[in-house]
Amino acid sequence: MSRFLTFGALVQGSGGHIAGWRHPEAYSTGQLDFGFHVDLAKLLERGRFAAFFVADVVAIWGHQLESLSRTGRAEFFEPLTLLSALSTVTRDIGLVGTATTTYNEPYHIARKFASLDHLSRGRAGWNVVTSVVPLEAANFGRAEHLEHSLRYRRAAEFVDVVRALWDSLPEVLRDKESGRYYDPDVLAPPHHDGEHFTVRGPLNISRPPQGHPVLFQAGSSATGQDFAARYGEVLFTDQPDLASAQRFYAGVKRKVADAGRDPDRVLVWPVLAPLVADTEAAARARVRELDELLHDDVARRLVQDNLGEVDLTGHDLDGPLPEVPEGNRSKSRRDLLVGLARRENLTIRQLAHRYTGGSIVAGTPEQVADRLETWFRERGADGFNVTFPYLPGPAVDFVEQVVPELRRRGLVRADYEGTTLRANLGLG
Repeated sequence: MSRFLTFGALVQGSGGHIAGWRHPEAYSTGQLDFGFHVDLAKLLERGRFAAFFVADVVAIWGHQLESLSRTGRAEFFEPLTLLSALSTVTRDIGLVGTATTTYNEPYHIARKFASLDHLSRGRAGWNVVTSVVPLEAANFGRAEHLEHSLRYRRAAEFVDVVRALWDSLPEVLRDKESGRYYDPDVLAPPHHDGEHFTVRGPLNISRPPQGHPVLFQAGSSATGQDFAARYGEVLFTDQPDLASAQRFYAGVKRKVADAGRDPDRVLVWPVLAPLVADTEAAARARVRELDELLHDDVARRLVQDNLGEVDLTGHDLDGPLPEVPEGNRSKSRRDLLVGLARRENLTIRQLAHRYTGGSIVAGTPEQVADRLETWFRERGADGFNVTFPYLPGPAVDFVEQVVPELRRRGLVRADYEGTTLRANLGLG
């Protein structure tokens, strides 16, 4: 089976870099501007992106208001609302939204994504998360976040119920002559009664056009990888170098095979943040511009909030990272940051810059294409989850300069292969 690079765009209205909204060329009001999202989706369709991906948490990104007030992350669209609207003005690009299994119920999620799949004629994808922001708990009447392994047990049962609900009303007859709207012989209520959920069913909307919307997943911890091997179809990951990406790629593909699934039907997408310029020096200058826009308060809180159980108040930003105990947030993210700081003897400020810019690939169109081709051919990636540090400029540069270079090399398809997200990802 021929392999082709596939791309999803992780869209944040003011850009993926936490200080990107401050860039002189950034459209800082893009976060809640629907017209801006429409233009961006159409641009990405021209670049033959497989998916327009909207991340989400059901809380603001942090409670330290002095730091939060310096970012564009206090407001963002609810994903399903935005994606449903975009389904009416796009034709080919997949529409992928995050929905947590920790603070939702299976019936809600099954119904919403089935509806999006019908509205978009088969272009819906669900990014399955267990939630990483403890502040979400307080918005749903809980004193604390569910423990890590318990969140994944709940998630596994949640996905099983959702998939059963998608299959519970598989055929609609609409036979006027017989007077039969549904075929009663194919109704399949799941009648689920488990550890976390009791759901009778069936779903009150017929089976989605894709059968099941595509399942995306981002866990990189051991528990997260086991979950991904069982359920995920496109796996997001954040790897610091090719060797790490290759280890993750090979390891998770083995887990997929051990779970009795076809590894070729599961795609691994590392994060990529491209900055393209005419020369490498000009591209590097753009990275330095972004570093200079990162306020001290934001840098400190960015590191602290992603580590979890540590308070960096009073610590010198230009001093070393203190000891960090294990917490109840993302274990893979904590281990990534602590390992990076220890290996390279980074200060807290340097760690913040590496975290915000660690996925940035800066260079000429040919250099960026070289990086993507190497990771793809050497089995570190099947595609990339592309986040643009600020918008719209870097997205335009990537679509108009890097994608044509990849096309000349035979690495990406010239057009969409089918009418559904599954078809365009080659998932069958």
